[in-house]
Amino acid sequence: MNREQLKTQFGASGIVVLPVIHVQDNEQAEANIRLAVEAGCPGVFLINHDFPYEQFLPIIRHVRPLFPDYWIGVNFLAKTGKIAFPILAELEGQGVKVDGYWADDARIDEQRNASEQLEAEEITAIKAECGWSGLYFGGTAFKKQREVAAADFDKSASLACNFMDVVTTSGIATGHSADLQKMQTFRTACGDTPLALASGITPENVSSYVPYVDCVLVATGINIKDDFYNIDPIRLAQLIELAGKQTN
Repeated sequence: MNREQLKTQFGASGIVVLPVIHVQDNEQAEANIRLAVEAGCPGVFLINHDFPYEQFLPIIRHVRPLFPDYWIGVNFLAKTGKIAFPILAELEGQGVKVDGYWADDARIDEQRNASEQLEAEEITAIKAECGWSGLYFGGTAFKKQREVAAADFDKSASLACNFMDVVTTSGIATGHSADLQKMQTFRTACGDTPLALASGITPENVSSYVPYVDCVLVATGINIKDDFYNIDPIRLAQLIELAGKQTN
């Protein structure tokens, strides 16, 4: 996938805005997806921040038929594609399509060369073997994972392009903006591979990232103040408007 193909898939002229919903239960997930739909977002990610992914699966099964044509991605917290892809393929076989998977860690090892990315290669093989058809957003030099030195950002991003649809990076923690130099390095290294940013984006700072990112995964920047779980429709509308005006 290249950058233009990503925008075409989501019908976006500027940055693709994908709200991240920290799910609690069926009703909360449904309500927040509905807010995203009504705001004109092209899709959402759901994440099981508070409980194991096994408890998350019934929520996915609940919301999918309510929004049958809407783009819904998921993140099984701290689980790589090795675990996730077969589960998503099984869901797809049951008629519960998940359109994207975001892994916090795509298992890129910047200390090795391209032919030695054994874990990333295994994940790629598992995706192909199980037949899951969604987009893979792979965490690279990502928050709360193994620390990657700034001097290695270029290599990390370049390697990542071989193993995922959308290279996905972040700031140092949830709600923390990413360093602009890091994003510039990633953008250059990724070339025409789409690049997503998954922390610290707000309506107030999104314009700073326009030259670098194709997609933002955003939660705290658009949530109700001091509420980890629920979208503020006003802030979401502001972010969508600003992102939609931007081209990169």
